[in-house]
Amino acid sequence: MAPWSLPALRKAFNAAKHTDPRFAAWWEDNSKEAYNTGLANAAAAFDNYTKSKQGKRRGRKMGAPRFKSKRKAPLACRFTTGTIRVDADGRHVTLPRLGTIRTHEPTVKLLDRVRAGTARILSATVRHERGRWCVAFQAEVKRGLERVARPDTAVGSDLGVKTLAVMADSTGEIRTVPNPNHYDRARVQLRRASRAVSRRQGPDRRTGRKPSKRWEKANAQRNKVHHRVADLREDALHKLTTAVAAEYGTIVVEDLNVAGMLRNRRLARKIADAGFGEIRRQLTYKTRQRHATRLVAADRWYPSSKTCSGCGAVKAKLPLHIRIYACDACHLVIDRDDNAALNLAALTAACTTGTGVAGDQDTAPAVSKPRGADQKTRATRTRRRASAGRAGGATLPHQRQTETRDRTQAEPLTLW
Repeated sequence: MAPWSLPALRKAFNAAKHTDPRFAAWWEDNSKEAYNTGLANAAAAFDNYTKSKQGKRRGRKMGAPRFKSKRKAPLACRFTTGTIRVDADGRHVTLPRLGTIRTHEPTVKLLDRVRAGTARILSATVRHERGRWCVAFQAEVKRGLERVARPDTAVGSDLGVKTLAVMADSTGEIRTVPNPNHYDRARVQLRRASRAVSRRQGPDRRTGRKPSKRWEKANAQRNKVHHRVADLREDALHKLTTAVAAEYGTIVVEDLNVAGMLRNRRLARKIADAGFGEIRRQLTYKTRQRHATRLVAADRWYPSSKTCSGCGAVKAKLPLHIRIYACDACHLVIDRDDNAALNLAALTAACTTGTGVAGDQDTAPAVSKPRGADQKTRATRTRRRASAGRAGGATLPHQRQTETRDRTQAEPLTLW
């Protein structure tokens, strides 16, 4: 069996680059980090494949690594050695072999931390993303934990398509975050740009035809619209998650099967535009690293929409087109999303142990029966809930309180 570790791959490449004619003609023209990035990715891919085959890696089964297509693979190179610094003017960065490069965004924040001794640059990754070349600095940052505005208040967040999020806290206050619908707003521009691309002479891999200059120009205009939509979505999600993480001491979210939801051809575009998975990912690291608060992930089969937030009765069925929840037991009439958010906020009373952080793979799922909701939905879902409970690992010890303190951590800082 060939050794696929990173030191073994480096040794094999160094032995072949002087003698193999495939490397001898051009390897000196580039930085050694360009080759080391590919070797590191290959070593990580083979390591994941081996651990997955042996049952040591969680998640779906990993296949054997395959060669990446240079047409589709993102262009990236990670620099770990050499001159890597942020210049004193706050507008330039210096990288190995590339020299001094002007940045579109100012680098004052990172420069101030480096001068104050609270940050140390570990590496820099240059990549082509969304039509731009950007550099991301991985820095070891010493920062204090920020205290949230309402540490004793819990909030439940119910994500949706019509409204991006409905948040209800433990005091009964309900707030609605409208869905920006960035992609739908840009569909007219995308339709016009795509029509212009289709009328140009594009590339043809079967005949080897090269694209025309007019096709490349029209395709760049279309990609510009896509990149703007992605930037607007990312900015809106960061503002939302930052505001929520900085206000509440406990945040309850749903464990949504986003990949399964995307199979619905009627809602796939809306769900992908909303970014459900990105919201949970950002809340995970912002609650853990910035505020040391709790993020509770409700059980995937917890009937948050079917459960009455007033008495705890559970409906057997509640179709998606019914937007008003009417309880048959206590006659409560409430919006469907508001009811689900209130039920998620009530879950924190049942979570007395563990951090409940959604990103922790070993965290046990939250209890799925708050407020005496003892009625079951279907037998199949009951069995799935039981299997999910067995799959969860041991709970982690209770997280630290939200008091300000210093902590050292590595954070990626991206500069355009």
